[in-house]
Amino acid sequence: MQENKAWKVNGFLALLAALLCLIGTVYYSIHFNLLMIVATSLLALIIFSSLTIVQPNQARVIIFFGRYLGSIRENGLWMTVPLSLRSVVSLRVSNFNSKTLKVNDVEGNPVEIAAVVVFRVIDSAKALFDVTNYEQFVEIQSETALRHVATKYPYDNFGEEGFSLRSNAEEVAAELTRELQERLALAGVEVMEARLTHLAYATEIASAMLQRQQASAILAARQIIVDGAVGMVQMALLRLEKEGILELDHERKVAMINNLLVAIISERGAQPILNTGSLY
Repeated sequence: MQENKAWKVNGFLALLAALLCLIGTVYYSIHFNLLMIVATSLLALIIFSSLTIVQPNQARVIIFFGRYLGSIRENGLWMTVPLSLRSVVSLRVSNFNSKTLKVNDVEGNPVEIAAVVVFRVIDSAKALFDVTNYEQFVEIQSETALRHVATKYPYDNFGEEGFSLRSNAEEVAAELTRELQERLALAGVEVMEARLTHLAYATEIASAMLQRQQASAILAARQIIVDGAVGMVQMALLRLEKEGILELDHERKVAMINNLLVAIISERGAQPILNTGSLY
Protein backbone atom coordinates (compact mmCIF):
# COMPACT_ATOMS: atom_id res chain seq x y z
CA MET A 1 0.00 0.00 0.00
CA GLN A 2 1.04 3.57 -0.67
CA GLU A 3 -0.60 6.66 0.78
CA ASN A 4 -2.22 9.07 -1.70
CA LYS A 5 -4.49 12.09 -1.40
CA ALA A 6 -8.23 11.54 -1.27
CA TRP A 7 -10.80 13.67 -3.05
CA LYS A 8 -12.17 16.45 -0.87
CA VAL A 9 -13.84 19.86 -1.03
CA ASN A 10 -14.42 22.58 1.52
CA GLY A 11 -16.75 21.20 4.16
CA PHE A 12 -18.38 24.54 4.97
CA LEU A 13 -19.55 24.92 1.38
CA ALA A 14 -20.93 21.38 1.51
CA LEU A 15 -22.65 22.18 4.81
CA LEU A 16 -24.23 25.25 3.23
CA ALA A 17 -25.46 23.13 0.31
CA ALA A 18 -26.98 20.62 2.74
CA LEU A 19 -28.82 23.39 4.60
CA LEU A 20 -30.19 24.71 1.29
CA CYS A 21 -31.45 21.20 0.51
CA LEU A 22 -33.21 21.09 3.86
CA ILE A 23 -34.80 24.47 3.16
CA GLY A 24 -35.91 23.11 -0.21
CA THR A 25 -37.42 20.08 1.51
CA VAL A 26 -39.46 22.34 3.76
CA TYR A 27 -40.51 24.45 0.80
CA TYR A 28 -41.67 21.48 -1.27
CA SER A 29 -43.43 20.02 1.76
CA ILE A 30 -45.57 23.12 1.88
CA HIS A 31 -46.40 22.73 -1.84
CA PHE A 32 -46.93 18.96 -1.56
CA ASN A 33 -44.31 18.02 -4.22
CA LEU A 34 -43.43 14.49 -3.16
CA LEU A 35 -40.74 13.91 -5.80
CA MET A 36 -38.80 17.03 -4.88
CA ILE A 37 -39.18 16.29 -1.18
CA VAL A 38 -37.53 12.90 -1.64
CA ALA A 39 -34.82 14.32 -3.93
CA THR A 40 -33.82 17.20 -1.66
CA SER A 41 -33.95 15.04 1.49
CA LEU A 42 -31.81 12.35 -0.11
CA LEU A 43 -29.30 14.92 -1.37
CA ALA A 44 -29.02 16.50 2.08
CA LEU A 45 -28.51 13.08 3.64
CA ILE A 46 -25.74 12.24 1.15
CA ILE A 47 -23.97 15.55 1.78
CA PHE A 48 -24.16 15.14 5.56
CA SER A 49 -22.75 11.61 5.29
CA SER A 50 -19.77 12.93 3.32
CA LEU A 51 -18.68 15.49 5.94
CA THR A 52 -15.65 14.64 8.03
CA ILE A 53 -13.54 16.52 10.58
CA VAL A 54 -9.75 16.11 10.57
CA GLN A 55 -7.94 17.09 13.76
CA PRO A 56 -4.39 18.54 13.71
CA ASN A 57 -1.72 15.86 13.22
CA GLN A 58 -4.30 13.28 12.22
CA ALA A 59 -5.07 11.51 8.96
CA ARG A 60 -8.45 10.28 7.77
CA VAL A 61 -8.14 7.14 5.66
CA ILE A 62 -11.04 6.92 3.19
CA ILE A 63 -12.35 3.40 2.44
CA PHE A 64 -15.26 2.98 0.03
CA PHE A 65 -16.80 -0.51 0.05
CA GLY A 66 -13.45 -2.16 0.82
CA ARG A 67 -11.39 -0.01 -1.55
CA TYR A 68 -8.77 2.44 -0.37
CA LEU A 69 -9.43 5.83 -2.00
CA GLY A 70 -6.82 7.98 -0.24
CA SER A 71 -6.07 9.92 2.93
CA ILE A 72 -6.85 13.42 4.14
CA ARG A 73 -4.07 15.06 6.19
CA GLU A 74 -5.16 18.74 6.18
CA ASN A 75 -7.04 19.59 9.36
CA GLY A 76 -10.49 21.14 9.20
CA LEU A 77 -14.00 20.31 7.95
CA TRP A 78 -14.07 18.53 4.60
CA MET A 79 -16.52 16.89 2.25
CA THR A 80 -15.27 13.63 0.77
CA VAL A 81 -16.73 10.51 -0.80
CA PRO A 82 -20.18 9.91 0.76
CA LEU A 83 -21.09 6.64 2.44
CA SER A 84 -17.41 5.83 2.98
CA LEU A 85 -15.60 4.53 6.04
CA ARG A 86 -13.12 7.06 7.45
CA SER A 87 -10.55 5.58 9.84
CA VAL A 88 -8.36 7.82 12.00
CA VAL A 89 -4.57 7.41 12.12
CA SER A 90 -2.57 9.61 14.49
CA LEU A 91 0.45 11.39 12.98
CA ARG A 92 1.67 12.69 16.36
CA VAL A 93 5.08 11.84 17.75
CA SER A 94 4.86 8.91 20.16
CA ASN A 95 7.34 7.10 22.35
CA PHE A 96 7.55 3.54 23.54
CA ASN A 97 9.41 2.36 26.63
CA SER A 98 10.47 -1.24 26.26
CA LYS A 99 10.43 -3.73 29.08
CA THR A 100 13.68 -4.55 30.86
CA LEU A 101 14.99 -7.50 28.88
CA LYS A 102 17.55 -10.06 29.98
CA VAL A 103 19.89 -10.97 27.11
CA ASN A 104 23.40 -12.32 26.66
CA ASP A 105 26.02 -9.97 25.26
CA VAL A 106 28.56 -11.06 22.65
CA GLU A 107 30.70 -12.65 25.37
CA GLY A 108 27.79 -14.61 26.81
CA ASN A 109 27.36 -12.50 29.95
CA PRO A 110 23.70 -11.98 30.95
CA VAL A 111 22.77 -8.29 31.02
CA GLU A 112 19.58 -6.35 31.67
CA ILE A 113 18.75 -3.76 29.01
CA ALA A 114 15.87 -1.45 28.10
CA ALA A 115 15.34 1.36 25.59
CA VAL A 116 12.97 4.17 24.63
CA VAL A 117 11.87 4.54 21.00
CA VAL A 118 10.51 7.84 19.61
CA PHE A 119 8.50 7.37 16.41
CA ARG A 120 5.70 8.75 14.25
CA VAL A 121 3.54 7.53 11.35
CA ILE A 122 4.53 8.97 7.97
CA ASP A 123 2.37 6.72 5.75
CA SER A 124 -1.18 6.22 7.02
CA ALA A 125 -2.03 3.60 4.39
CA LYS A 126 0.88 1.34 5.36
CA ALA A 127 0.15 1.79 9.08
CA LEU A 128 -3.49 0.79 8.64
CA PHE A 129 -3.37 -1.89 5.94
CA ASP A 130 0.09 -3.49 5.91
CA VAL A 131 0.13 -4.53 9.59
CA THR A 132 -2.64 -5.59 11.94
CA ASN A 133 -1.84 -3.08 14.67
CA TYR A 134 1.05 -0.72 14.01
CA GLU A 135 1.52 0.24 17.69
CA GLN A 136 1.82 -3.41 18.73
CA PHE A 137 4.08 -3.99 15.73
CA VAL A 138 6.39 -1.19 16.92
CA GLU A 139 6.49 -2.70 20.40
CA ILE A 140 7.39 -6.21 19.28
CA GLN A 141 9.93 -5.12 16.66
CA SER A 142 11.58 -2.72 19.13
CA GLU A 143 12.21 -5.50 21.61
CA THR A 144 13.46 -7.78 18.84
CA ALA A 145 15.89 -5.15 17.53
CA LEU A 146 17.08 -4.36 21.06
CA ARG A 147 17.87 -8.01 21.69
CA HIS A 148 19.74 -8.28 18.41
CA VAL A 149 21.85 -5.17 19.00
CA ALA A 150 22.67 -6.24 22.58
CA THR A 151 24.09 -9.55 21.35
CA LYS A 152 26.51 -7.78 18.95
CA TYR A 153 28.55 -5.94 21.61
CA PRO A 154 30.10 -6.74 24.99
CA TYR A 155 28.80 -4.98 28.07
CA ASP A 156 32.27 -3.50 28.71
CA ASN A 157 35.57 -3.93 26.86
CA PHE A 158 37.67 -3.02 29.94
CA GLY A 159 39.96 -0.67 28.07
CA GLU A 160 40.41 -2.86 25.01
CA GLU A 161 39.69 -1.71 21.46
CA GLY A 162 36.19 -1.94 20.02
CA PHE A 163 32.69 -0.81 20.94
CA SER A 164 30.82 -1.78 24.10
CA LEU A 165 27.30 -1.19 25.36
CA ARG A 166 28.50 0.83 28.36
CA SER A 167 31.23 2.95 26.79
CA ASN A 168 29.71 3.68 23.35
CA ALA A 169 26.15 4.75 24.07
CA GLU A 170 25.94 7.04 21.02
CA GLU A 171 27.15 4.39 18.57
CA VAL A 172 24.82 1.76 20.05
CA ALA A 173 21.86 4.17 19.87
CA ALA A 174 22.64 4.91 16.21
CA GLU A 175 22.84 1.19 15.42
CA LEU A 176 19.55 0.54 17.22
CA THR A 177 17.84 3.42 15.37
CA ARG A 178 19.08 2.18 11.99
CA GLU A 179 17.92 -1.39 12.59
CA LEU A 180 14.54 -0.26 13.91
CA GLN A 181 13.99 1.93 10.85
CA GLU A 182 14.61 -1.04 8.59
CA ARG A 183 12.13 -3.17 10.52
CA LEU A 184 9.39 -0.53 10.90
CA ALA A 185 9.47 0.87 7.36
CA LEU A 186 6.92 -1.82 6.47
CA ALA A 187 4.39 -0.18 8.79
CA GLY A 188 4.97 3.36 7.46
CA VAL A 189 6.68 4.40 10.70
CA GLU A 190 9.65 6.74 11.00
CA VAL A 191 12.00 6.14 13.95
CA MET A 192 13.18 9.54 15.19
CA GLU A 193 15.35 8.33 18.06
CA ALA A 194 16.16 5.20 20.04
CA ARG A 195 18.26 5.24 23.21
CA LEU A 196 19.12 2.89 26.03
CA THR A 197 17.39 3.74 29.30
CA HIS A 198 18.67 0.86 31.42
CA LEU A 199 21.87 -1.18 31.25
CA ALA A 200 23.22 -3.43 34.00
CA TYR A 201 24.64 -6.86 34.58
CA ALA A 202 22.12 -9.49 35.58
CA THR A 203 21.88 -10.05 39.32
CA GLU A 204 23.58 -13.46 39.19
CA ILE A 205 26.88 -12.01 37.93
CA ALA A 206 26.63 -8.39 39.07
CA SER A 207 28.82 -8.93 42.16
CA ALA A 208 31.60 -10.72 40.27
CA MET A 209 31.64 -8.12 37.49
CA LEU A 210 31.77 -5.30 40.04
CA GLN A 211 34.89 -6.85 41.57
CA ARG A 212 36.40 -7.11 38.09
CA GLN A 213 35.69 -3.45 37.39
CA GLN A 214 37.20 -2.43 40.72
CA ALA A 215 40.30 -4.51 40.06
CA SER A 216 40.71 -2.97 36.61
CA ALA A 217 40.38 0.53 38.08
CA ILE A 218 42.95 -0.20 40.78
CA LEU A 219 45.35 -1.67 38.23
CA ALA A 220 45.00 1.35 35.95
CA ALA A 221 45.58 3.74 38.87
CA ARG A 222 48.68 1.79 40.00
CA GLN A 223 50.08 1.93 36.49
CA ILE A 224 49.75 5.72 36.41
CA ILE A 225 51.38 6.03 39.85
CA VAL A 226 54.29 3.79 38.88
CA ASP A 227 54.88 5.67 35.61
CA GLY A 228 54.90 8.95 37.49
CA ALA A 229 57.19 7.65 40.21
CA VAL A 230 59.76 6.36 37.70
CA GLY A 231 59.79 9.73 35.97
CA MET A 232 60.26 11.59 39.25
CA VAL A 233 63.16 9.35 40.34
CA GLN A 234 64.83 9.72 36.96
CA MET A 235 64.53 13.52 37.14
CA ALA A 236 65.94 13.57 40.69
CA LEU A 237 69.02 11.48 39.80
CA LEU A 238 69.73 13.50 36.66
CA ARG A 239 69.54 16.78 38.58
CA LEU A 240 71.81 15.53 41.37
CA GLU A 241 74.42 14.41 38.87
CA LYS A 242 74.09 17.55 36.74
CA GLU A 243 74.55 19.98 39.64
CA GLY A 244 77.33 17.88 41.14
CA ILE A 245 75.73 17.68 44.53
CA LEU A 246 76.92 14.11 45.04
CA GLU A 247 78.32 11.22 43.13
CA LEU A 248 76.90 7.77 43.66
CA ASP A 249 78.28 4.43 42.71
CA HIS A 250 76.07 1.75 41.21
CA GLU A 251 75.07 0.13 44.50
CA ARG A 252 74.18 3.41 46.22
CA LYS A 253 72.29 4.55 43.16
CA VAL A 254 70.22 1.36 43.26
CA ALA A 255 69.55 1.87 46.97
CA MET A 256 68.45 5.47 46.40
CA ILE A 257 66.14 4.46 43.54
CA ASN A 258 64.59 1.79 45.76
CA ASN A 259 64.01 4.22 48.63
CA LEU A 260 62.52 6.91 46.40
CA LEU A 261 60.16 4.47 44.69
CA VAL A 262 58.99 3.10 48.03
CA ALA A 263 58.40 6.62 49.37
CA ILE A 264 56.44 7.76 46.32
CA ILE A 265 54.41 4.64 45.60
CA SER A 266 53.54 3.70 49.17
CA GLU A 267 49.88 4.27 50.10
CA ARG A 268 50.93 5.53 53.53
CA GLY A 269 53.32 8.35 54.21
CA ALA A 270 56.93 7.18 54.34
CA GLN A 271 58.64 7.35 57.78
CA PRO A 272 62.09 8.95 57.44
CA ILE A 273 65.10 7.30 59.08
CA LEU A 274 67.92 9.71 59.91
CA ASN A 275 71.46 8.36 59.60
CA THR A 276 73.63 10.28 62.12
CA GLY A 277 76.83 8.49 61.29
CA SER A 278 78.65 5.18 61.48
CA LEU A 279 80.15 3.51 64.54
CA TYR A 280 83.31 2.71 62.58
